[in-house]
Amino acid sequence: MLGEVVRFLLVGGLATVVSFVGFNALVHGLALGSAPLHDQPLTAFVLVNVLAGCVAYAGMRAWAFRDREIGDASTGLVRFFGLGALTMAIPVVCLWVSRHVLGQAGPIADNLAANVIGLGLGTATRFWVFRRFVFDQPGPEPCSNAA
Repeated sequence: MLGEVVRFLLVGGLATVVSFVGFNALVHGLALGSAPLHDQPLTAFVLVNVLAGCVAYAGMRAWAFRDREIGDASTGLVRFFGLGALTMAIPVVCLWVSRHVLGQAGPIADNLAANVIGLGLGTATRFWVFRRFVFDQPGPEPCSNAA
């Protein structure tokens, strides 16, 4: 299981970079010079996380959970994105609370709420959910040539 956790975190790290850079580009103008979704941080967060989700699924299927079977590939894909959308509610709620309850709208507050607190809670939840409900079947045991 340790190998799965490490691979899961590495794939998730790549997806997080996609999400982080995309969110900050759309909401705070990072590397763009303008922020096309400055007034719509929740929409921007969801959009970039759909893209990051595609990166994550490809990496998890091909590498992180490569030794686990999926009974039906299309069902696994639907479960991955459906459950991923549900767990994405965690950082979205954190961002919403920061913006609308606490009145914080700067880059540091946005990233702390969504990409640190929300992502940390969401990642732990996502690992358990994906391992339990998406990549749920252990692969075949390797053959050992014990004499």
